[in-house]
Amino acid sequence: TESVRYHLSIVNGAQHSVQKDRLEISKEENLMLKGKSITLRPVRETGLDVLYTFHLDIDNRGDYFPRGVLSQPSFRKQFEENGFWDKDDGMLVMVSPTDQILGHIEFFKTVNYLDEYELSYQLYAIEQRGKGVTTEAVNLLVRYLFETKRVNRIRLVIHPENGASRRLAEKCARHV
Repeated sequence: TESVRYHLSIVNGAQHSVQKDRLEISKEENLMLKGKSITLRPVRETGLDVLYTFHLDIDNRGDYFPRGVLSQPSFRKQFEENGFWDKDDGMLVMVSPTDQILGHIEFFKTVNYLDEYELSYQLYAIEQRGKGVTTEAVNLLVRYLFETKRVNRIRLVIHPENGASRRLAEKCARHV
């Protein structure tokens, strides 16, 4: 099945000027991207079991998120190696103001010869769907990546029938 590619931005400088007051960045190991209703933060060891439980819940992934799962030892090993954070790929959890994990968002290099990242996201909290949580997460991570990485383009690869992700991409493209 063919996918629709949404490019959020190709100009780093334009992204830098948007809503600068909403982004707080500290040292990378203590990274916290604070928005109006959510915060993006690294995975903590204390939340690893909860995150793994969400990882196993393939029924909560919707019709378009990949169905593959890692074994618990592999999942933990990946966390222990780099905390799900490296130079060219990473995962942050979306948390509520009370630090409840609502979902996660990831970035990764598409190919080594392009200054480009692709994003992937999943909202676990069904009751939060349609409230702009994932849109806010995408906007926060896009800003962070443009401000801290050598990147010319960030993209989402979306199945043509995934209306929610298509609307999200359209909103984020207008925001940039």
